[in-house]
Amino acid sequence: MATPLPWLRALKETAVSGLSVERASLTPLIALRGACGVAVVIGVALAVGSPELAVSSAFGAFASGVATFQRSWRPRPVLALAAAAGLALSTFLGYLLIGSTSAFVLLVAVWAFLAGMAWGIGPTSGVVAALNVAVMLITVTLPTTLLGALSHAGLIALGGVVQAGLIVLFPVRPWGERRDTLADALAGVADYARRLRHDPMAPFDPEPLIEARSAAAITPRQARRRPRQLHGYRAMAERFRPVLGSLADPVVGGAPLEGPERTRVRELLGAAATVLDATARAIRRGERVRIPEEALEILQVPEGGGVLSGPARKAALRLIALTDDAVEAAQEPVEVSRTGLRPRETWQTLDGEWEGHGFPVSKPQRPRHLHRPSLAAMVPIALRAFRRELRWSSPILRHAVRVSAVASAGYLLGKTLPPAHGYWVPLTAVMVLRPDFSRTYERGVARFAGTLVGVGVAGGLMAVLGPGPYLSAGLAVVAVGLMYLLMGTGYAITSACTGAYVVFLLGIAGTLWSQTAFERVWLTATGGVLAMLSYALFPAWETPLLRDRLADWLEANGRYAIALFDTLADPAERAPRQVREALLDARAARQEWDQSVSRAEAEPVRHRGRLSQRSATGAQSALVTMGRAAMLLEAHIPGRDAEPSRGAADFAAALAPAVAAAVTAVRESEPVDWSEVHAALERWNARAGDPPPVGLRTADLLTDALDDLAEAVEPK
Repeated sequence: MATPLPWLRALKETAVSGLSVERASLTPLIALRGACGVAVVIGVALAVGSPELAVSSAFGAFASGVATFQRSWRPRPVLALAAAAGLALSTFLGYLLIGSTSAFVLLVAVWAFLAGMAWGIGPTSGVVAALNVAVMLITVTLPTTLLGALSHAGLIALGGVVQAGLIVLFPVRPWGERRDTLADALAGVADYARRLRHDPMAPFDPEPLIEARSAAAITPRQARRRPRQLHGYRAMAERFRPVLGSLADPVVGGAPLEGPERTRVRELLGAAATVLDATARAIRRGERVRIPEEALEILQVPEGGGVLSGPARKAALRLIALTDDAVEAAQEPVEVSRTGLRPRETWQTLDGEWEGHGFPVSKPQRPRHLHRPSLAAMVPIALRAFRRELRWSSPILRHAVRVSAVASAGYLLGKTLPPAHGYWVPLTAVMVLRPDFSRTYERGVARFAGTLVGVGVAGGLMAVLGPGPYLSAGLAVVAVGLMYLLMGTGYAITSACTGAYVVFLLGIAGTLWSQTAFERVWLTATGGVLAMLSYALFPAWETPLLRDRLADWLEANGRYAIALFDTLADPAERAPRQVREALLDARAARQEWDQSVSRAEAEPVRHRGRLSQRSATGAQSALVTMGRAAMLLEAHIPGRDAEPSRGAADFAAALAPAVAAAVTAVRESEPVDWSEVHAALERWNARAGDPPPVGLRTADLLTDALDDLAEAVEPK
């Protein structure tokens, strides 16, 4: 965690970050498809209705298109339909209540609160819900009757139907994002293997595997259509991770840092990386796997057993098996240039499980997949998320209260201002506000700068061209197409395109460009200032919560390590699912810690005696080492017929209460005591033979990491 920043420096850094332009992979065909959806809706509305209907329907298609560009693994047509349905409902209710200021303000407050709470479900839900509130504030200002309100709502919903239909009729690289995510996971493991060749203690970044797991959750309909190459590789990448680490580690694997054993280890790691990279390339491009001949020659079992022995040999055999499985799992032709491959060899691993040239001989299993709930099934999940966040200490609840108050106050403020488009004040505030400080202030600066550029360019074009409804509609489609294309490059560019889009769109209804442009600039600035001021007055700082995040990570790491030692203690009763779930919890806790630290670095508040920069850095390093030690042990889980380990049972029994007590101590800034863990380790050492077993070596590494953690968080 960086040195606490004063307000001026924090504002400067968030402003620079908000105005930065990022490199992004552009998707012109997808952007063109979204722009065509807006064009179809506007054209139909202009042909059969009025300019006001065209404007409201265009906002529906616009919002649906934005929803499909959000980072989400749910089917894109579903996102478009859900966004349009929510906007149609909110717009219709807005039309019904717009005549009564008090009733409409109450509606805005409730809708904004629910939009804020939607962040508890996920970022995509939060962004789409906020967009619905913002667009509703525009569409309800268009004059209409009750029947007209129904027409407006229907056309907004039609915008979502059109966008969804275009996605279904004109798919662009179907499954492409999932292919990329899975390929990134395999490439990340390959990179880990290469780094281990030179640094046996190299850290492993679990982020690509976390993303791959999220992408792997699919609906039953998607499961029936999923390409063959997307089956099984994620779980295989997970199995590579501990085997690679264990093979490279000189303590657990046992291969010295110099000599023929280390040379063999480096060869195996390099060949495995080559196979993983080739497999990742094949998955990304949807083509056959092409493996260099040299890698296949290395990944053969040497005659006579080779130079490796003990745990290192066991890890090498598992690595060879996994690389063969990685090629076979593609279910595509594998291209190799070598000839005269030796016939499959069969041997017995140290687990007593028979394998043929790396392929476990087992009955074929039915393909399984991670289930993604439907939108209807998401309702109880959303309700549980709401209940979970209904506590005053929750940043999500504080965000919801903040958005609700600012949207209501912004609407009332906009009504008192002279311009006729005062709704841009609450609209900007709703779109700028986020649950954390850095993103709120980044977006506030970016939105003002982007709006200034966007309305300036759009106003200039309107002044020069003097367009009518159809030309204005064409310019609006171009602006929204650019926004879809450049959405990943930064919020400032997105805001510029959105500002131009609104100017052109309102030009369809006959609004003067000068009024629209100049009013939008200073009203946007007012809304942005209101949003940033509200966060300063009613914040939800991340910095004071760092100790809690650290304790959560320690607790999850502890469960992961205990689950592994339990498998050594009683192999016959081992529960692989328990180990897997503990690993996922540990990753989620680490990810939450990383996000909290990133947010805290931008905050202009001190740690208030909770956790200093040095303590945070040292504790993070200790917990990464603790997780790595547990990962190494995962590569050596014994078979069910292995002998139980009394030392592992004793160590796990001592570790469980010690971790629970340490979690409380970390939260309360109290000293951490690992004396019982040290005593259990000494007893295990006393009864162990020579060389010590893998479990004991791992326990020693784990205990060192726990000592480092205790030193890092010791109250000063």
